[in-house]
Amino acid sequence: MTTQTNDKPESYTGTAVAIGAGVGLATGLLANFVRKAVVQAPTVLAGNWDEALAAEHKATLAIFDLIQATTEKQEGRRSFLLMQLKHALGKHALQEENAVYAMMRDQGSKEAADHLNHDHGYVKQYLFDLTELERSDPAWLPKVIEFRAMIEEHMREEENDLFPRMKAMLSDEQNKHLTVQMHKEGLKLA
Repeated sequence: MTTQTNDKPESYTGTAVAIGAGVGLATGLLANFVRKAVVQAPTVLAGNWDEALAAEHKATLAIFDLIQATTEKQEGRRSFLLMQLKHALGKHALQEENAVYAMMRDQGSKEAADHLNHDHGYVKQYLFDLTELERSDPAWLPKVIEFRAMIEEHMREEENDLFPRMKAMLSDEQNKHLTVQMHKEGLKLA
């Protein structure tokens, strides 16, 4: 009977484990970056900051459409769509609050920025209320419809008045800078 011995020194095994861990970590970080890039890509491809936010508005309304097409018996679907809505609105709010509204204040539109920020507080309240309600509760869908009406008014005010006004006040260079800053913020939650 022959016994086989392991002739590999312990340092070789430790090095192999360290390399494997390093490769695993790098792969994980790369996969996360790719995922974030894919999530942010539609916003980036939409164009300047105002066009990108309008595209996100449209995507958000599409989620509302899907939610409104559900029934009280589709609790799982409602929960999943509410999760998607929360993510989309959270990312969108971060971009607006940390880049666009901040620029609005710097450009002298403090009251408008504060008003829009105030609206975002109500967005969070609606999301909280919808999370607290059972998805099968008959009051859930009317709350979604009320929320959507509030969101649509907020979007119209941004797209039809405040954003075009601010974009016109900014130079081409400032608009490009704001677009880059907005995308950086979006990548944080993408």
